[in-house]
Amino acid sequence: MDPLQIVLIVVAVAAVWALVELALLARRSRDAVGNLDRAVSDINDTLAEAKPVIAKLDDTLEELQPAVQRVEPLLASANVAVDALSANLVEVEAVVRDVSSFTGTAVNAKHAARGVADSASDAVQRLLGKRRGRDAAPERAIGQGDAPDASPAVDDAAKGAPADSPKTPAASSQYFTYGDVAGEQEPEAAHE
Repeated sequence: MDPLQIVLIVVAVAAVWALVELALLARRSRDAVGNLDRAVSDINDTLAEAKPVIAKLDDTLEELQPAVQRVEPLLASANVAVDALSANLVEVEAVVRDVSSFTGTAVNAKHAARGVADSASDAVQRLLGKRRGRDAAPERAIGQGDAPDASPAVDDAAKGAPADSPKTPAASSQYFTYGDVAGEQEPEAAHE
């Protein structure tokens, strides 16, 4: 065989093979184009369904636009109100601190005054106790049933009553006056 014929046969086989490959490629391309066409039609259907929803969202956003414009001044007002409230809380804290210090000072002054009054009262009682002595008339002593220097008549009345019962009005609402006779007691109505 002639080399030219061999080349022609090889070229003919290559051409047939190229045509077969080209046909297979065309078939695969047709399938790919068909799949792509179906995907595009699905996307078009989805977009067609989404258009009314997008239109409704646009309408809703247009309706919300005035409300959004009102929110900014409200936020600014809220910010100013919070700042004012913070300033007021700082002032209230300062006032509470001042009241606390004043109350502490008043309590200290009250304790000091009570201490002075108690010491003066103790001094007067000691002075009177030294002058009178222990033989002063007990019926002339003024006091309540639970005080240590109370009158024996009131002590006896208090001892007769149970501890958890209230005191009788006669025992707790009497005033003792001192007349010419020692030991004379006149009960008077209590002033309420």
